[in-house]
Amino acid sequence: TNLNCYEVGAVTSLSAAANVQLKNYGAAVQDLESLISLGVLKGEAKTKTYYQIAQIYLQENNLRKAADYMQKWLADGAKPTKQQYMQLATLYNQLGDNNQAVKYLEDLLRVYPNPDKQTIDFIVYLYNQTGQKAKLANFLSNTVIPRFPQDKKYWEVMASLYYEAEDDGKAFAVTKAMYLAGFLQKENEIMRVVNFYNTFNAPYEAAKVLEKEMNAKRINETPEKLETLANLYQVAREYDKAIPVIQKFARATDSGKAYERLGRSLFELKEYDEAEEALRKALQRGGMKEPGFAWILIGQMNHEQNDRAAAREAFRKATKLKGGRGGSGWLAFMDSEDNTAKALAQFGDRVKLDEERNVKKICNQAKVLGGEQPENCAGVDDRILALEIKLGEKEAPNTEGEDA
Repeated sequence: TNLNCYEVGAVTSLSAAANVQLKNYGAAVQDLESLISLGVLKGEAKTKTYYQIAQIYLQENNLRKAADYMQKWLADGAKPTKQQYMQLATLYNQLGDNNQAVKYLEDLLRVYPNPDKQTIDFIVYLYNQTGQKAKLANFLSNTVIPRFPQDKKYWEVMASLYYEAEDDGKAFAVTKAMYLAGFLQKENEIMRVVNFYNTFNAPYEAAKVLEKEMNAKRINETPEKLETLANLYQVAREYDKAIPVIQKFARATDSGKAYERLGRSLFELKEYDEAEEALRKALQRGGMKEPGFAWILIGQMNHEQNDRAAAREAFRKATKLKGGRGGSGWLAFMDSEDNTAKALAQFGDRVKLDEERNVKKICNQAKVLGGEQPENCAGVDDRILALEIKLGEKEAPNTEGEDA
């Protein structure tokens, strides 16, 4: 019986459907291809048939053939849905052609600009696989994070991109945003923020974060962390804030080095009593590289407070220890001070002696003239003699006979 084109199409379509049901995929493909070759199918029906053949090849796991027919489907004017774009991307990913897979996901984004998380994760994966880091960073910052700002993993991916690119500025910006959003809870994560602040010349901000997190128990208050905190405050010139931390550090370690640091810090703030106490503790505990320098500081503080005997003792001790070479210089300086003071005193005494001798002349003149003598004439001879003895011009009179 001769069948017309419509009837042939209907019979062949039924045959194709039956073969699919029977999982006789090869025969089903032959039926559908014959419909196309006979020219029975037109327009949308033909386009749809290309897609059906591609799906059958997918059932058979014949990915290459499936891809060929998907291309014919697209070339015939198909307008893929979101799911079909995903299917195309998945197919080419399975074929090892990730660049083509990316192309279909980018087509999907142009048509459907608000992807779900499954699609996002696939795009992130493919951008990574194809090394398109700049596109990935742009996608995350402009599309993903604005939609899912509370999803930590997307922030982590973006931060890792900047780390890999050694773009510390952007890596810091992302890490800081993650910290402020409360994503970073582990010690190593928070220390990354602290280190970034310090790297970007913001030691005070670094110190504030570190101290806050130690108080919150998210960072262990170890001697090492206390030392880091003290360093940050000192670099930031926040010396008043550094002192309590250094005190904690010294108590925690009970070491000579720690107490030496405390002593030096207090010395800089002119807290001399506490500084000397700390430095003496340091010397008692030992382990200092330059114990002589601690004695020099103690000497300087005593010198500043005009305890010259204690200062000399400290400087003498300094000269016998490593780091104490400056002690000799200080002792020489103090000798010079003493000599200068003595010379100034002698100069003053000579001025007074000259003045008293002038008074004596005036007194003598008044006596010759028979006038009234000035009041300061009384005792002038004794004052002159006392000054002459003091200056070594005369010897003190021997009074032993008088006492007898």
